[in-house]
Amino acid sequence: MSQVLDTPPPTAPPTDDDLTALAARHGLAVSGARPSLPEYVRQLWARRHFITAFSTAKLTAQYSQAKLGQVWQVMTPLLNAAVYYFIFGVLLGTKRNVPDYVPFLVTGVFIWTFTQSSIMAGTRAISGNLGLVRALHFPRAALPISFALQQLQQLLFSMAALVVILLCFGVPLAASWLLAIPALVLQSTFNAGVSMIMARMGAKTPDIAQLMPFVLRTWMYVSGVMWSIDKLAKGHHDWPSWVVPVLQANPAAVYIDLMRYSLIDSFHASQLPHHVWALAVGWALVAGVGGFIYFWKAEETYGRG
Repeated sequence: MSQVLDTPPPTAPPTDDDLTALAARHGLAVSGARPSLPEYVRQLWARRHFITAFSTAKLTAQYSQAKLGQVWQVMTPLLNAAVYYFIFGVLLGTKRNVPDYVPFLVTGVFIWTFTQSSIMAGTRAISGNLGLVRALHFPRAALPISFALQQLQQLLFSMAALVVILLCFGVPLAASWLLAIPALVLQSTFNAGVSMIMARMGAKTPDIAQLMPFVLRTWMYVSGVMWSIDKLAKGHHDWPSWVVPVLQANPAAVYIDLMRYSLIDSFHASQLPHHVWALAVGWALVAGVGGFIYFWKAEETYGRG
């Protein structure tokens, strides 16, 4: 006698909507899901102590293997300035008609190094710390911001040497030196924003880190680090009328010239571009706010793949 067994009809596999509803019912969320922008800012602020401690620890460890230790924080930009002085100031003669050329050059090198180092560190902020990104849950913007803060701390160490150089070369202490504070705040905001842009790009395409030194070197040469944009323009009357305003509006040149104007009495307001403070604020807002939002939009992708 044959026995007929009733088998249940096959059930359809659950859909994505079913799984989403099930997860929501039990309070589950996607690991590393991107929070809203206000919530992201709140999480970042809650980890401000981690950001400062991480940047300080990285700065301390940077030269831990060198015998001179933290002295290299000052020696590196000074040696760069010495090389640029010999090549550009002496051999190429760019120091002609530039008053206080050594303070002019050293200020430019120190301020440019701040931007250059922040961007290079930001480019590797995610790709160079994948172990940390994959192991811990925290707002990833903490990494490029902490690297930018590390470079600011290094610049502040170097500023002590810069002050000594200015005084040794006869640049008097003046009330205008206080203008360096808002200039540095704006430059730091700009640097942090560009660092976040490069951190997202570097996380997706690590090879960008190999290309950036060439891009930054080109940027340095057109930013008036070793030469005066104003003096060079006066010696080239055949240039198109738009060249000088574009060179002067370059964000690196804006922050360098603002610092020169603040610290060097022979660098006059006539050498600054029109509406220079508006340009400085504009670049800081565009890079800072735009870079932060650009980085936040890819929050879920960092450390994956």
